[in-house]
Amino acid sequence: MPRPDMLPEVASTAPTLIDVLRLSTTYLGDHGSSSARLDSELLCAQALGLRRIDLYLQFDRPLDEQELASIRELIRRRGKGEPVAYITGTREFYGRPFGVTPDVLIPRPDTETLVQRAVAYLRDRPGAELRVADLGTGSGCIAITLGAEVPGMRIVATDVSTAALDVARANATALGIDVEFVECSWVDALDGTFDLIVSNPPYVTTDELAAVDRDVRDFEPRAALLGGDDGLDAYRALLASIRDHVTTVRLMLEVDPRHAAAVAAQVGDTFPGAITGEVPDLTGRTRVLDVEMP
Repeated sequence: MPRPDMLPEVASTAPTLIDVLRLSTTYLGDHGSSSARLDSELLCAQALGLRRIDLYLQFDRPLDEQELASIRELIRRRGKGEPVAYITGTREFYGRPFGVTPDVLIPRPDTETLVQRAVAYLRDRPGAELRVADLGTGSGCIAITLGAEVPGMRIVATDVSTAALDVARANATALGIDVEFVECSWVDALDGTFDLIVSNPPYVTTDELAAVDRDVRDFEPRAALLGGDDGLDAYRALLASIRDHVTTVRLMLEVDPRHAAAVAAQVGDTFPGAITGEVPDLTGRTRVLDVEMP
């Protein structure tokens, strides 16, 4: 397989889009991508200013040198392990596009389980305006999606990272959702009562972080991933912050299925009398803890 800088030399005439897609797919597969064809299509679409679906209507399109140079650069970056979402600057979550940078964790489909549960809960609560908090908001994908799915709520989202909050604010503006963003650890700068608090805290253990794919280990923000030696450090701090600063009717936490029981025990220790339910993801594993607070 030629290097990305050799893509224009696939033929004596101008290479077509399908030629470049095939070469790019082979190259990325050889360089560790487990979704090489998808990655190639997304990056070619980005370089050419097309939707991915439009590629299929233009397979025979000859590419000029400027187009090839744009594709080469994106394929080169992906070949070094950089996630596609950071290269394109966007990732879809719950059917909406969210801007992402290396300052925020890339939204995952697993987190949609948390959003689905929260939306169902909030839609069943008629009456006064609801007050909701999203802790460690990152890109803002959870808070903003909740605001889009259940209009009229008062939503506050916190994060310790100024850069992450800049990304989240830009996403809220782009999607037209009103969210109050506060720079603080968990709820340390908040007070009062919330109808619901949600969070997807860091839960990768120290040993796991060293062993994860380079796409994650070398590019995503370490603070948004690392949960300490047992993966529970962030949960301990989050629960203590809630206990010491605010009151909430309901608490929903995304968890690593392997650590669900340990997090549930931590919830019980911090809030005696709390009733914790387990919510499975599409694979049937516990992905969310839904806590009815005492």
